[in-house]
Amino acid sequence: MMQEKSLQIVSFDNPFPPQYGGVIEVFYKIKALYQLGYTIHLHCFVNQLPEKESILSQYVSKIYFYKNRKTLLRFFTIIPFSVGYRDDKELLVNLNKSNAPIIFESLKTTFLVNKTDFKQKIILRLHNIEHQYFLGISKSESNFFFKALFYIESLKYKRYESLISKFDALSTLSVYETNYLNTTYKNAYYTPVFHGNNVVKSLSEFGEYAIYNGDLRTADNRKAVLFLIEVFKEIDDYNLIIVASDGQKWVENLIKGVENIHFTKMKDFEHLKDLLSLAHINIMLSFQQSGTKLKLINALYNSRHCLINSNMIDDERILNLCVLANSKDDFKKEISVLRTTSYVDFDKREKILNSVLNDEVNATSLMAIINNLI
Repeated sequence: MMQEKSLQIVSFDNPFPPQYGGVIEVFYKIKALYQLGYTIHLHCFVNQLPEKESILSQYVSKIYFYKNRKTLLRFFTIIPFSVGYRDDKELLVNLNKSNAPIIFESLKTTFLVNKTDFKQKIILRLHNIEHQYFLGISKSESNFFFKALFYIESLKYKRYESLISKFDALSTLSVYETNYLNTTYKNAYYTPVFHGNNVVKSLSEFGEYAIYNGDLRTADNRKAVLFLIEVFKEIDDYNLIIVASDGQKWVENLIKGVENIHFTKMKDFEHLKDLLSLAHINIMLSFQQSGTKLKLINALYNSRHCLINSNMIDDERILNLCVLANSKDDFKKEISVLRTTSYVDFDKREKILNSVLNDEVNATSLMAIINNLI
């Protein structure tokens, strides 16, 4: 029988349902830690308090919800807006009910750390280098007002980053973030992203089309769509499917009269996996270096060729499973090659993914970080 271990997790959002990158990471981390025997108290900041219990109750012994306090006044403080509105006195009261170590999910959840000396060991799970992330969004944003807001948020996070020195350990999502933090803080450990995929899908040698999937509420993904539309206008005899749960009208206006580019509205993750299994080329790019993109992990487990730019991931073991392109001409060239190249990498992919991106293995690594502190 596994010895019971206790842990507290402070999340920037409700991890269920796991519908986008950040909460997918949190949800499957919770599940993996539960399977290692952890008793978990979960604290979540949300826009709306949930009306009913979710599947999370299977994996955590207690869930506390705190409503985000978004007010205009929070824009006029030196604390980043996305940190400041996650401020709740009840969080401190509830955290102090236990001596268990606390994992703060991203700097966005750390308002209390700024003014509290915790008796518990505290760990930061870094999801991005936030000042770089918001600067990247600012550069990608076309609306001048939002561009300015994101730029100011970037400046605030640059100043706020010194708070990292208060943490007992840092857990990072990418090699770049680990190296960046260890130049100053010395206690960062790379733990690859948690994602929930268990089996690399065995597929035929050829799929039917190229696919791009992304959350079109973000400026970086909209910029990627604009880039790929221009690429596929020049490859008019090969189909690109753009898959998203939002942004349909925006995309359809952009592709009017372009017969080889289509939009498909994503219903849920199972629908996405079905679409990925029919794709021959997964095309993924980002205009900012920020962590590991979960869309790449999903494609590696559920589809065929992965064509990416250098901002998608920086783990060399995973990069070896992908084809790299950075310019428009690079993408056109690689698409022309891959469309007639059979997918025969299943064995290589399975071996690498099972060792590098195994949720159970990575939860064990995270547990070792925690155990070294207590």
